[in-house]
Amino acid sequence: MDKEENKMTEKVDSENIAPENDSVEIVKIEVSQEELDVKKIKRSQKIGKIAATVGVYIFLIFIAIIVLFPFYWMLNSSLKTIEEYKWTKPSFFPNKLDWANYYEAYKAASLGDLFLHTVYVGLISTVLSLIITVLSAFAFARLDFKGKNAVFAVLLATMMIPGELFTITNYSTIYALGWQNTFSAMIIPFLVSVFYIYLLRQNFLQIPNELYLAAKVDGTSDFKYLLKVMVPLALPTLISITILKMMGAWNTYVWPNLVANDDAHKLITNGLRNAFTAADGTSDYPVQMAAVAIVSAPLFIVFLFLRKYIMKGVSRSGIKG
Repeated sequence: MDKEENKMTEKVDSENIAPENDSVEIVKIEVSQEELDVKKIKRSQKIGKIAATVGVYIFLIFIAIIVLFPFYWMLNSSLKTIEEYKWTKPSFFPNKLDWANYYEAYKAASLGDLFLHTVYVGLISTVLSLIITVLSAFAFARLDFKGKNAVFAVLLATMMIPGELFTITNYSTIYALGWQNTFSAMIIPFLVSVFYIYLLRQNFLQIPNELYLAAKVDGTSDFKYLLKVMVPLALPTLISITILKMMGAWNTYVWPNLVANDDAHKLITNGLRNAFTAADGTSDYPVQMAAVAIVSAPLFIVFLFLRKYIMKGVSRSGIKG
């Protein structure tokens, strides 16, 4: 009897164990299926991310080609002969590199004197403009005086007025003062920039006011606090303003044509205007393109080495923290 009971017990146990093993196998299959689904999702997400990255880079390369193509065409044209330049079907690379165009451009336009005039006007106007900008931004950011916000609002409102509207009044003032054909006429009217003041003021506002109050408790003057604390902390923005101001002075065209007509005060922009026009009215375009390449080179070099300061200064000035 005992043997029969044991056999029946083992049979019942085996019957009870078999369903449990089946359920474990089913669970394992379900888990493995979920893992496969997760892997598929991750794989599709990775593929989508790679495709998006490739698409962004293709778009950026396309935009870069559009932006850089005019500069490439300028260099390409500057190395051609006048005969090749006049071909009906333009070539994308010169058949013969004519480096003499650069020497002719430097000689015909007196680029040495034009460079000196432009650098002089750019340096003087930049230094004076920085002094005015720093003092004004500090006053609007830290000093308390009656009507500060109203004055600053009026200054910001002037940014909506196109600069061309001031040309006639500025010229009348220059004529009344007798400043025609002088460097003062190209420097003084553009020393104050509301945009630069606003940009630097926003950067000054990020500096904790507790530093200013602690400095006043220690007996530090406003001017000393400005030089020792605020200027070093706002250095990226000041470098950005310096670069933008120099580029503006380098590229100005309309105003120098109005107030400086003699060779002793011409800048690069108006100095190149008629330098390559022959008596019959034709122009030597390859030499002209060579002159433009020479004039553009300093700006490319400045932007290439200092572009990070421009981006950093502008980005920091856009947030009040």
